[in-house]
This record gives sequence, C-alpha cells and structure tokens, in this order.
Amino acid sequence: MTIPLAFVTGSCGLIGSEVSLYFSRSGFRIAGLDNNQRAVFFGPAGDTSWVLERLRTTIPGYQHYAVDIRDRDAILRLVAELKPDIIIHAAAQPSHDRAAAIPFDDFDVNAVGTLNLLEAARRACPESPFVHMSTNKVYGDLPNTIPLRELETRWEYDDPAYVNGIPESFSIDQSKHSLFGASKVAADVMTQEYGRYFGMPTCCPACAEAA
Repeated sequence: MTIPLAFVTGSCGLIGSEVSLYFSRSGFRIAGLDNNQRAVFFGPAGDTSWVLERLRTTIPGYQHYAVDIRDRDAILRLVAELKPDIIIHAAAQPSHDRAAAIPFDDFDVNAVGTLNLLEAARRACPESPFVHMSTNKVYGDLPNTIPLRELETRWEYDDPAYVNGIPESFSIDQSKHSLFGASKVAADVMTQEYGRYFGMPTCCPACAEAA
C-alpha cells in the first residue's frame, strides 16, 4: 500500500511546520519546501534552521527541498518529480509591515510563487487538493466597519451575521490593503481561478498570520 505524500511549502514557518507535523501524524509522508528566506527578510532572528532540525528528527523520512518558490523551472521540475497527493502552500513573504519596503520581493513570493505552484500542480497532479494558506489581511481594513461590543475579556462582533467570524464571501473591495494584503489577494484569486477554470480542487483558508 502506497503511503500518500503531502507537499508542504514554507515547511519551516509557523503554520507550515505545524501542518507538516499534523499530516505526518495523520499517516502521510512529508516533503517540505523552505529556503530559510525568513533569515533574509528578518536577519539572524528570523533563521528557521532549528525548525528544520525539529522536522527532521520528529517526522519519519522527512524530505526537505531548499527551493525558492520564485524559481519557476525548479518548482515545475520538483512537483513533476514528487506528484504529491496534496499540496499545502504556506510559503509567503511573512510581514505585511515590511512589504512596503520590498514590494517586488513581496509580490514575487506571494503572488508569482503561488502561480508557479498552481501551474506545476496543474501539469503534474491536477487531481491533488491544493490548499493555499491565505491571511486575514486580504480583507484590508473593511472588517473595521463591523460594529463591536465589549465583553469581559475581549471585543466581539456585534452582528449575528459574523457570529462564526468573517466568511469568504466578505467583500475585499473599497478597502485599504497593505501591499502584503494586495499580493495575497492576487494569490487567492489565482488559486480560486485555477480551481474554477481548470476544475482543480483548490481552496484558500484565511489564517491570522501567514508563515
């Protein structure tokens, strides 16, 4: 019996590492992609080498690829080689504040990198679920228009329509986005379009932070 393979990008980030551990415990082999770009964005404090060591010692047979998702040819080759059973895309330029200082890098990582992965998946394994880990920043500042009520320990939306949080149908128009939010919107729309246009099983869950 073949053990299914989960391909996790940004595997040494906060979300990617936890996703890798979760799928490993769920019976998947894990192939992780991470080139420690956090050390470039944030300096030594952002180095994730220790996370890579954790994954290698915790996940049996963990396969690691130090590939940049902006390297289109490398991504096309790698996904064609792996043909994963599921792709969880958690790689991103991780700081919405820093995006304004590095707009080309931000867009190339978040938007173009996602396109590279989507096209690689379409060519090599279009039937495999593609999960793009997005961010709440795609909504810009529009959530700030929702009335709030103060509880004993926190604030909550004072509108029953949002009792379970903000739905994916929430508008992203007429809203001020950070450049980070805008690049993630581009990645979200491309992911949705690959799903609808090519019939691929894609989704874009929003996370509080992209990693």
